[in-house]
Order: sequence, then C-alpha cells, then structure tokens
Amino acid sequence: MIGVNKVRGEAVAVLAGAERRLCLTLGALAEIETALDVSGIAGLAERMRALSARDLMAVLAALLRGGGEGGLAGDLDRAAIDPVEAAEAVALAFTAARG
Repeated sequence: MIGVNKVRGEAVAVLAGAERRLCLTLGALAEIETALDVSGIAGLAERMRALSARDLMAVLAALLRGGGEGGLAGDLDRAAIDPVEAAEAVALAFTAARG
C-alpha cells in the first residue's frame, strides 16, 4: 500500500487498477478553480455539487498532480477509470484535506 502523509491531507484511491496518491494542494485548488471557472471556496463548493464528466476529470487530474501522480493525470482520457471510482476518489481527497 502507498503511504500517505495525513498531515499534508493526502489520500489513496484505486484508479485504473492501481493505488494512486491524491492531494488537494494550493496549486491543485487553483487549477480546479480555473477549470471550473469559479472563484473562492463558496463558489467551488456550489459548483462541485453538479459536475459534468469533463469537470470530474479536471478535478481528478488536479488532485492527482497534487499527489505527485502527474503521469496518470496527463493520461486520464485514455485510462480505464470507472466514473464512480473517479467520484469516490475526489470525495476521498477532499475529505482527507479537511483532516
């Protein structure tokens, strides 16, 4: 199992058949705000309630890059990731970030 730094808010999820580290870093948060065209936490929280598949992939990619998984983040369009698996990974990462 991949180790996680809980202080940093890291989470591990199984994506495309392997354990992957995700982390909501400040950079990932900025990337997500840009991809979803929102500003601030309140806007982000509202927008996260109704994500399209494209939005979900953008959020997942940012969280993967935050966790050091840039390779998969860049190949998400070709990866065999179940939509439920992706949504659960995003939820897990945001929960881990809250501590």
